[in-house]
Amino acid sequence: MDSPLSSAPEPKGTPNTAPVVDPRSRPLPDYSTLEPTSDLTGASAGATHRTVRTIQFAPLLAIGVGISLALLVVSTGNARSPWSRFARMLHADVAAPAPVAAANAPQIDRMKPQKQAEALLEAAVAHSDSAVDQISSRVDHWQGQLAWDSQMATLTAAALNSNDMRVRESGIEVELAAYGLAKNSRSLEYVLKMVESPNHARKIWGLWALGLMGNRGVETARVLQVLSAHLKDSDEDSRHWAVEGLALVGGNDTIPLLLTAMHDDPSPVVREEAACGVAESGMFSHEQRVSAIPQLLSYTDDPALDARTHGWAFQALTEITGQSLPSDSAAWRNWYESRN
Repeated sequence: MDSPLSSAPEPKGTPNTAPVVDPRSRPLPDYSTLEPTSDLTGASAGATHRTVRTIQFAPLLAIGVGISLALLVVSTGNARSPWSRFARMLHADVAAPAPVAAANAPQIDRMKPQKQAEALLEAAVAHSDSAVDQISSRVDHWQGQLAWDSQMATLTAAALNSNDMRVRESGIEVELAAYGLAKNSRSLEYVLKMVESPNHARKIWGLWALGLMGNRGVETARVLQVLSAHLKDSDEDSRHWAVEGLALVGGNDTIPLLLTAMHDDPSPVVREEAACGVAESGMFSHEQRVSAIPQLLSYTDDPALDARTHGWAFQALTEITGQSLPSDSAAWRNWYESRN
């Protein structure tokens, strides 16, 4: 695997200076535990380094502790989920004794943009609706004023792992702002150039960033076309990050692409990532995930698939439905037919 970039410039609000970082080197909502340390607890090797610390804002102290504990759960693995490559924090609630104070607009106004984004993301992860609303209203003004560093990486990862779709969306918005990527065609063209870069780290960052932009409605159809084309790359790592990008885009048209990758990709890494995208990661509504159930049922005993992929189909069904059924195709089909 290519080494991550050793440094990245701070964004200046234009795509020409967006930080290009290898997604493998910093926290990402692919929920992976990258060797030798957890991707949610390690510092970003491709970021401007500084000490990760709790925001110096007294009412937020307990929230910061809560997030730290949640991240610790990720670093040690989530016993509930048997996905072999993915330590989850989707089901780890973060205690938030003072989210209202954290989202107090006048108090936030006195902070610098970087602190605003950090404080509001932290409060959003702690389930503060007002913080989510403030991020939405402020994020466009943060363009060119945020630095992508290990603290920002950790907070956006926590947001993208939230079980609240609005919080995940907030994580995407802040990550784009920290990258210096505006939601326009100029930034999209820059990202597309990165996708075609001969530098592998730049390419996989581009695939990830395409997913972020497609989710925010920047030429989504074109983004899907590019990402789906890279599902055919000879390089496993590129296909993996194309799947990650597709899961980020979300939407009705993306589920079939992920299901096809889950069935057809020669790499178990990519197949598992696609199954996980359908089941619980990414930006899909519950209804969109439910639409995958018939295909997943067919995968549970498809003779063209190996035992691991059968297992991931069962796990995806469990995650989507909340049912605790045995890994038995007939049992799942009987349950499904009884509900329809």
